[in-house]
Amino acid sequence: MIRILIVDDHPLVGEGVSTMIGSSGYLSVIGICKTGAAALEQIREQEPDVVLLDINLPDTDGMQLCSAIRGFNKTTRIIGLTSTNEAGIISSFLANGGNGYLLKNMEREELVKAIDEVMNGAIYLSKAANQKILEQFNSVQHAISAKPILTRREKEILTLLYEGLTGPQIADKLFLSPFTVETHRKNLMQKLNVKTTQQLLKLAMELRLLG
Repeated sequence: MIRILIVDDHPLVGEGVSTMIGSSGYLSVIGICKTGAAALEQIREQEPDVVLLDINLPDTDGMQLCSAIRGFNKTTRIIGLTSTNEAGIISSFLANGGNGYLLKNMEREELVKAIDEVMNGAIYLSKAANQKILEQFNSVQHAISAKPILTRREKEILTLLYEGLTGPQIADKLFLSPFTVETHRKNLMQKLNVKTTQQLLKLAMELRLLG
């Protein structure tokens, strides 16, 4: 028998999830907590196999609670149960010790599948949550692939611009003509598709082209 604790401050959600689980035959709900404090107390006392955790609670947020549970319990599986489907929140929940992430509009079959998979040591994400993580990954990959290739001289000039040097000062430092420095600056702006030096430096920071 897999022992499950539901942590959700909405009675209809808690009772609804409990009913969905109850018909499985091998899943047993040992309690429904409405606050993080109550959940921590019950987890310490009963050590459930799985915690279904709403990430929006009246006395704490699910990220902090997940981390707090992990502070004294490494074995209980924790599945986020929420209506929030944002890549940053999903990633943060998993980073704080979560084992899965479900949206509250899930079907009974998916809920049972998620419990089974986390009990077998896997990370479970609902289809919608998995899509968000994939979109985030693709966005990062696109940014990396779109990063322009700079020459050694362009990197030098970009770094000196970031340090606050003017064109003539850079020319003196690198023993170049001001015209050559200005040409490199314009080439940099063209490569990064920006119109001002300020935009150039901001994008260079975001793409980690400095340093």
